[in-house]
Amino acid sequence: MKHKLFLPLLALVAVSVFSCKRDYTIGGTVLDPHVNLTTYDYLKTNKLFDTLVLLIDRTGLKDEVNAAGTFFAVSNYSIDHYIDAKKSDLETKLNDENLVYTFDSLDYASLKDSLRAYMFKDRILNADQNTSGRLFTANDGEVRMVNLVPDNSYTNDIFTQAPLILYLNKMIADSPGETIPTDSTGIGGLQDDQLLKTRCQTSGIITTTGVLHVLNNAHTWTYFQNQYN
Repeated sequence: MKHKLFLPLLALVAVSVFSCKRDYTIGGTVLDPHVNLTTYDYLKTNKLFDTLVLLIDRTGLKDEVNAAGTFFAVSNYSIDHYIDAKKSDLETKLNDENLVYTFDSLDYASLKDSLRAYMFKDRILNADQNTSGRLFTANDGEVRMVNLVPDNSYTNDIFTQAPLILYLNKMIADSPGETIPTDSTGIGGLQDDQLLKTRCQTSGIITTTGVLHVLNNAHTWTYFQNQYN
């Protein structure tokens, strides 16, 4: 299922430029991040999420999405990347270069925890995060790190200081003996190659049921096989 690029989301509350309650720009207006819709209903308003909404429906997780304090939503592109990666993996395993594998081929019952990995009970607001990172437990039970990263790609005549971009990071042990921290005291010992980093392209949308962040289109949903991320 391929998609045309849809224009950026509501009011680009994004990239934590305005969500951190700091004056990053010279002039301009601070945008209201609140939308008078549930998280699920907001996702339904934007074509960028039509595949995600379908996945939520087929896994029966609409109520869990709305009950989550925070949802890091993935775009249609992220799900497409996952399907492409799964297809490539199965073609190799089955030695079938003509394998047909589409969205309808997914085993939805087995993918519930894959969606829960992007849901958190906590309300993860940009203003409460830092550059060192904080740990949060996702609804699938896995601990993830969330942090802010300065983006120095903007010119100085637009921003008085670099905007801070929200990142969701999957922590991995990629060699024997490495440990993954379960509380914030262990973050300092993390090596860079222990983090699968995903930038938010939009962050800080406040729905009537929780906080919504949107991961960038290049992200592969589920982090399926590290080489695909």
